[in-house]
Amino acid sequence: MGIAVLLLILALVVGGVGLFVEALRWVLIIALVLLIVGAVTGYRGRGARV
Repeated sequence: MGIAVLLLILALVVGGVGLFVEALRWVLIIALVLLIVGAVTGYRGRGARV
């Protein structure tokens, strides 16, 4: 019984870490896209004023 509980807890921890890593990956992708869009927009806006 103890091993079953230990395996269940371990599976929940590993699954939670996997979900966290997956969410972090999507956050980094979205941040990278926003950074590129902001850089392009800022460069175009700056270039138009000069």
